[in-house]
Amino acid sequence: MRHSCLSFIRILSLLLLSGCATPSPDMMDSVRREMTVDGMTFTVFHDFNEAEVVRMGGYMTMKERDRVPALISRAAELASGCRVIPGSMTARLPGDSGVARFELDC
Repeated sequence: MRHSCLSFIRILSLLLLSGCATPSPDMMDSVRREMTVDGMTFTVFHDFNEAEVVRMGGYMTMKERDRVPALISRAAELASGCRVIPGSMTARLPGDSGVARFELDC
């Protein structure tokens, strides 16, 4: 019983931590900012020429995701004070609306 309780606590801890926004290893020394754009919350990590943006919140339907690329790009610009270079958006996974990277023109 004690072993299963400890296992449950460990798994719960990992699940809670997985919901946190952390940057990719190459962005660890970047500036972190929280932004809300049109009611959607983002965590933005940026340095002088690049931004990584994490959309906070849960599951979104396909229709709800349609507006995310424009908002995630705007969050990068607002947080960094720089212009996002058009066409520079990349995602960890094709079609991922949760994390995106941008090149910045500062």
